[in-house]
Amino acid sequence: METIHVLVIEDNPDDFFLLKEALEDADDILFNIFHSDHFENALSVGEKNAVDVAIIDLQLPDSVGIDTFLSFHRQFPYIPAVIMTGNRDKDLAVKAVQAGAQDYLFKAELSPAAIVRTIRHAIERQRLMTDLQKTQTALEKSLASVRQLSGLLPICSHCKKIRDDKGYWNQVEAYIQEKSEARFSHGICQECAKKYYPDIDIYGDKE
Repeated sequence: METIHVLVIEDNPDDFFLLKEALEDADDILFNIFHSDHFENALSVGEKNAVDVAIIDLQLPDSVGIDTFLSFHRQFPYIPAVIMTGNRDKDLAVKAVQAGAQDYLFKAELSPAAIVRTIRHAIERQRLMTDLQKTQTALEKSLASVRQLSGLLPICSHCKKIRDDKGYWNQVEAYIQEKSEARFSHGICQECAKKYYPDIDIYGDKE
């Protein structure tokens, strides 16, 4: 059975009990629940435990409003957050989603099916976002490597070695491999094949 580690930040005992009961009634998932009724304590819990998703009430004794989510998100940007809200705080929950929260739940609609669906979607969206960020970082690194090879390169007119930034002369392939992620595989061109291996029909040119 799949296990999902959930950090619930909720100070109202009744609301936490209803959420806990709904999570425990889920059929195909075992929810390991960490609970905190104060924001500062929740940060400590998040640092000490592996958390897959956080469910956050924005009205806490030591933190109120959108700053509750923003502070949590700054410290744990890779933990998907779901806002738990009442009807009167719907606009606040929407603002949290616009600021980076993955979704929100209404306290009046805490059914096991709705919670499981919301949590699964939040985790999957966060995973996709993280993968996208990694891809973007790798692309930016590759582009930076390409930019390093731009400009004027001093090359020997005889041996074709390239002079590096320290004044040393290097083989072309060694220089490029150092400055980029390119790797070389060696072969022989048609002209060199005819010049150095005239008796071997490498390219099938002989009649």
